[in-house]
Amino acid sequence: MSGGLLVAGTTSDAGKSVVTAGICRWLVRQGVKVAPFKAQNMSLNSFVTREGAEIGRAQAMQAQACRVEPTALMNPVLLKPGGEQSSQVVLLGKPVGEMSARGYHGGRRQKLLGTVLECLAELRGTYDAVICEGAGSPAEINLRRTDLVNMGLARNARLPVLVVGDIDRGGVFASFFGTVALLSPEDQELVAGFLVNKFRGDVSLLEPGLDMLRGLTGRPTYGVLPFRHGLGIDEEDGLRVSLRGTVRESVVAPPVGEDVLRVAVCAVPLMSNFTDVDALAAEPGVVVRFVDRPEELADADLVVIPGTRGTVRALEWLHERGLADAVRRRAAEGRPILGVCGGFQVLGEHIEDEVESRRGQVEGLGLLPVRVRFAREKTLTRPVGVALGERVEGYEIHHGVASVEGGEPFLDGCRVGQTWGTHWHGSLESDGFRRAFLREVAAAAGRRFVPAPDTSFGALREEQLDRLGDLIEQHADTDALWRLIESGAPSGLPFVPPGAPA
Repeated sequence: MSGGLLVAGTTSDAGKSVVTAGICRWLVRQGVKVAPFKAQNMSLNSFVTREGAEIGRAQAMQAQACRVEPTALMNPVLLKPGGEQSSQVVLLGKPVGEMSARGYHGGRRQKLLGTVLECLAELRGTYDAVICEGAGSPAEINLRRTDLVNMGLARNARLPVLVVGDIDRGGVFASFFGTVALLSPEDQELVAGFLVNKFRGDVSLLEPGLDMLRGLTGRPTYGVLPFRHGLGIDEEDGLRVSLRGTVRESVVAPPVGEDVLRVAVCAVPLMSNFTDVDALAAEPGVVVRFVDRPEELADADLVVIPGTRGTVRALEWLHERGLADAVRRRAAEGRPILGVCGGFQVLGEHIEDEVESRRGQVEGLGLLPVRVRFAREKTLTRPVGVALGERVEGYEIHHGVASVEGGEPFLDGCRVGQTWGTHWHGSLESDGFRRAFLREVAAAAGRRFVPAPDTSFGALREEQLDRLGDLIEQHADTDALWRLIESGAPSGLPFVPPGAPA
């Protein structure tokens, strides 16, 4: 059996994903064969593995941090919200149905624990170490009975637990203490200590508090990670105002040409894989922003309608906001528009949906000669092709089947004038194609924008993951971390009252 660790958090977005990725990159640079794992992920940002399995994008990025190919074993359960009350359940990379939160937590979730533990055991039999990521907080006492991603996983797999807290939000000491104090004695035995994330200032001023925390809980702090811009990996639940910070430092290279290029992304409901525009934000001189009002499209050189888990709802939202008319005016004026996946479907003539929204036939925006019919079976592929004279790689995740009945071929979709549509996510990460596409957009927009000739999105991702590894190596007690991964939680950790309620 290999070593393992569960990275939990005091809250959602405390930094579990980036800390997990950082630990993975640090370990692989030490020659350790390591894999990531997240038992259950709730996210609309997903990825397709080479075997055609759908997993969370965060786990795909963590696999990249490990320098291994992502597989369904690394994220056996993925929940894709379809509204306030239900989610699509993806098991081992394949959708198995829709389920309400009550139905999932009421019975199905516990039945999945066996599958989760089998996947983890298989990874631990293959790798020297498996770094697991929790979800939300381990102290969600209302869900503890059926938990399979936090302390439920740790207890069953005997994993030591490192609790991460975001000090930039405030209240980190209370959060650390309260997290431990709300756990049962059996759960507390596995909570080895803490990791402070996003600290600004002089660490010596923090040390008295860390000493007091150790005195109160009997547990050490394994490191204080300083605040750094641009260290996020692909988001799960949140949405940054600007995605530029996810791919490079806040100090951005100036544009190569005389003009910048402005990209407006329509923030449709249930937006999925909005990470598609990260590659645009990585380009010097490209400004990406998310918008929800028609006047915000006026000065945009490119409007992107991204993927969504609710195509018909997104279409309704575009009409409600007045964005539908603004997009149609752009098309009539020959101004660039790009629709990706659900955004592509919205641009078509009509949508026949008895699967996702069950609304039957709905008229689209009518900007592309495309008819979409929703199939019960989901398309999960990793296509490769050529567009604008450049090789393109992407991945497809959709129920909608598009019949293209005209226009100029564009990947699996089409273009009419300056309106482009495709089901391919990730196509803009292909550097040559991205540059060719931006040149087309700049010409149509009348901008003297020139794509940088040497921007490599893949290299930026690697640079970002190396910086996460540096953060762990330079600011965490790596000797203590390795002992934790190799040997488990120390014995004799004290109980912190009151513990979990009966």
